[in-house]
Amino acid sequence: MTRAARALFGGRFWALALKELRQIRRDRRLTISLIVPPVLQVLLFGFALDSDVRNLQLGIVDESRTPESRELVAVLTQNRTFQLAGSYTTPAILGEELGAGRLDIGVVVPYDFARRRMRGHPATVQVLLNAANANTAQIAQGYVEGAVASLNRDLLGTRPPPVELHTAFLYNPGLVNAWYIVTGVFGTLIILNGSLVAAATMIREKEQGTVEQLLMTPASALEVVTAKLVPLFILLMAMVGLVLLMAAVVFGVPFRGNGLLVLAACACCVLTGIGLGTFVSTLARSANQTQLISFFINPPLAMLSGGLTPIEAMPKWVQPLTLLNPIAHFAKIARNVLLKGAGLDVVYPNLLALLALATLFVAISAWRFRSQLS
Repeated sequence: MTRAARALFGGRFWALALKELRQIRRDRRLTISLIVPPVLQVLLFGFALDSDVRNLQLGIVDESRTPESRELVAVLTQNRTFQLAGSYTTPAILGEELGAGRLDIGVVVPYDFARRRMRGHPATVQVLLNAANANTAQIAQGYVEGAVASLNRDLLGTRPPPVELHTAFLYNPGLVNAWYIVTGVFGTLIILNGSLVAAATMIREKEQGTVEQLLMTPASALEVVTAKLVPLFILLMAMVGLVLLMAAVVFGVPFRGNGLLVLAACACCVLTGIGLGTFVSTLARSANQTQLISFFINPPLAMLSGGLTPIEAMPKWVQPLTLLNPIAHFAKIARNVLLKGAGLDVVYPNLLALLALATLFVAISAWRFRSQLS
């Protein structure tokens, strides 16, 4: 056994091992792939996948306008869980802000709040929770109940009776967490699958040498690029239809809004994925290089999309990066339209951003591919 070990790990073994180490050191791409992707993924997982809920936008309708009601508002906003977004005159306006996605939670203090407490009757406060994200809504409910319980403990032994809560979960009364997950992962599925299929298709022709054969045909470079993009678009839109059908049948995701808005957003996502994959294929020379480049693109897109964790839970310096992420815009459109029944007046900023990103990716990738054909 010892003799076999000496033979295996003798001088020739170490010479070969040092040769491999030197070869790896000379290969800068391999060295970068061993260092940069793991570091980026650890940072993204650590910052983006944060289970803590904070900076939830809180709206207040204070019909009482008394020191007692202001004390209640102060108790709710004294920690970093809730951030006071504004005070509103009527519950109807508060409901519109919740439907538009500008608020996560609304609190309505009735006009007789202070008077009931002075007369020795329980004072009921209405809490409206945006339950599109069922997990966040449940956590927010716990925070509100904890804040009110703290207020009640401070009032123990005094004349005013405790404050009671009447909670309503909007848009997802059953707190089905799958609705939030499916609508968030949907955009990730479309863009990442589109980029992988487009990159694989383009790089296969590079490796097989058929790109050079296209130069011998009378077709122009624009015709070649268009002919490659259109079939991929049709196939990926068929995949979108299948996923939408599964979301409705298997998970019971409601379709409360205009389905054409969702399909338009899906088409933009498909074009973004195709453009991204085509662009990657113009940078790589082989399938292995394509996979290496994808390590730098796919994890940031998935982690910074808000598909699994709310964007509000991410650090402040990370949140602006989500504005450049097409998946984040698609997730907002899908959740607002499908779960809340919102219209174009609510989702048009995200739809325009998605259209701009799709146009940018397709234009750059087509220009790069056309220049290679030339």
